[in-house]
Amino acid sequence: HTPAHTTQVVLRSTPMFGVMLLAAPATVPVARFGARRAPSVAKPTGTLTTHIRSARRQVARVVRASIQEPETAAAAATPEALPAVWNEDDIDSIQFASDPDQAAISNKAGAGATMAAPDWLTQLNRLWGGNSEIPVADAKMEDITGLLGGGLFVPLFKWMTESGPVYLLPTGPVTSYVVVSDPDCIKQILFNYGSKYIKGTIAEAGEFLFGLGVALQENEAWKIRRKAVAPSLHRRYIELMVDRCFGPCAERMVDLILAQAAVEPDGAKKRLNMESKFSQTALDIIGISVFNYDFKALTSAAPVIQATYTALKEVETRSMDLLPTWRLPEPFLYAVSPRQRNAMDAVAVIQEVTSKLVEDAKKMVLEEEAAGGAEAWARDYLNDSNPSVLRYLIAAREEVSSTQLRDDLLSLLVAGHETTASVLTWGTFELLRPENAEQLRLLQAELDEVLGDKPFPCFDDMAKLPYLERCFHESMRLYPQPPVYTRRSVVEDTLPHNLGVIPSGQDILVSIYNLHRSPASWGPASQQFEPMRFGPLVNGQPNELNTGYRYVPFSAGPRRCPGDKFAVLEGMSIWAVLFKRVDMTLVEGHDVVMTSGATIHTRDGMLVNARRRETKTSAADSDKVNWAALKPAKDIGKGWFEKGIETKGGGSKCPMPFVE
Repeated sequence: HTPAHTTQVVLRSTPMFGVMLLAAPATVPVARFGARRAPSVAKPTGTLTTHIRSARRQVARVVRASIQEPETAAAAATPEALPAVWNEDDIDSIQFASDPDQAAISNKAGAGATMAAPDWLTQLNRLWGGNSEIPVADAKMEDITGLLGGGLFVPLFKWMTESGPVYLLPTGPVTSYVVVSDPDCIKQILFNYGSKYIKGTIAEAGEFLFGLGVALQENEAWKIRRKAVAPSLHRRYIELMVDRCFGPCAERMVDLILAQAAVEPDGAKKRLNMESKFSQTALDIIGISVFNYDFKALTSAAPVIQATYTALKEVETRSMDLLPTWRLPEPFLYAVSPRQRNAMDAVAVIQEVTSKLVEDAKKMVLEEEAAGGAEAWARDYLNDSNPSVLRYLIAAREEVSSTQLRDDLLSLLVAGHETTASVLTWGTFELLRPENAEQLRLLQAELDEVLGDKPFPCFDDMAKLPYLERCFHESMRLYPQPPVYTRRSVVEDTLPHNLGVIPSGQDILVSIYNLHRSPASWGPASQQFEPMRFGPLVNGQPNELNTGYRYVPFSAGPRRCPGDKFAVLEGMSIWAVLFKRVDMTLVEGHDVVMTSGATIHTRDGMLVNARRRETKTSAADSDKVNWAALKPAKDIGKGWFEKGIETKGGGSKCPMPFVE
């Protein structure tokens, strides 16, 4: 895909994003599309191989991910048809890339330096040429000024509106990303993990944090850990967490908010940062449900929250660095770079906490087994006194090291509390905006009608709160966590609809933010908050399968998030208690601005004034809603309500039902 000749380019000494570009002439290969083949790297041996050989058999019955055949005629441009559904049982059938050096996480070469390029770099890349029909983003300096303090997903959306659903983003003299926002292309890329694509950049940039954990491992190593960890999130476990953990933790948060409001002269707590409250509550929930440990983050200092944000921000920054200095030896970086030192210190905090919890749990399991009772656990896959994921994994007697357990659970700790807290923050922001007053009224009417005088919903109540769940899904649509996935092609692949050919070794950004906000996916009001855009409530809840891949909040295919039900029910529980008992208004004059640290954060918090809501044990006749006939309160465009959930795509069936 690239001519063989080279071009002399002189880069002037120019400060950009804290990096000084050298003024020496450079001989630059003509390569703006695709990546150089990585040099051979010795594969790690020993521990991982032992783990792979000793991995236990999967105890899950079925965990389904969602795949739907593209319906358009243009899908014929795809080289091979995708099966209708990817099944967790097929995990052993994945044919991983034949070139281990190109696919291994230990490959540190990859596409090299990556950073959204200003207009001069775009022009240079156009001059270099290259055989590709994929349009090149017209990246201007004003698009990305201050990018490191904001979020890459924002200019990616702008460039999509200018260049189309698939475009090339030059990121350096010999590097680039293909940015993908088309539903069928995203389906093809995510479904073909292992055989055609790997996670790539993010797996390399995040290894310092996640280690050997399931979140960012690749290929065979990932497969073994996935089979070990995913079954722990089974149906009985989720039911128990809703009743014992989600509701009580949400109640603790609301009690504290109302106690603070009660001492104020007017009964209102001023300038309350709900982003912090959601993060603290989500950490408490993850601590109890994963480790059987209460961080008590709402009432005491929890350094792990700041450590998590610092580490995730570093992961994002590394994946987008113009000059990847983080590839230098860690002792050197720790000595000379304050940023790297802060990141390494943050990881040390997280690892210290998780390591201690793993060792404490191991001792507890040994004591329990010495006293008897192992047979009951083997029958039920659940310990009633300690139903945590950590207890499950240890009692399963899998022969893995404490470090492996720590890294797996660290993945759940870091990813689990960050993502849900961010969805709640931005969803709350939307519900409190004046233009969404009707959506908030409907939500509180449903809570009054279903919960009555209950302090929090139980598992059985969740199915009776479809509008609440729609609100959570709409928040994930507008603010997906994370907003962008990275992939790297390991073979050449032709995208559907004649949108281009991806060469082997090409880095890719799968922009879920673009997909979810695109007018082509969700109509002219695609950037407005409207929970009823997914169609009548009787149609159920949206997922990638029943929306034709226009909505992909939990990824898809082999690497689909196994914790989707956990996240949705956790978020619903927190919102149910909060909006039933608390009235909130946004603080006037405080701008809530998006930034990112792997997930979408606020720049300066999400501030509200909060006071006790008048308790309603049932909805008044005048407030009762005909839920079966409910339609969007906003004009979302002709035909888009009917298209919200497409029956052919699976109706209301969840693509990943609970593991039995």
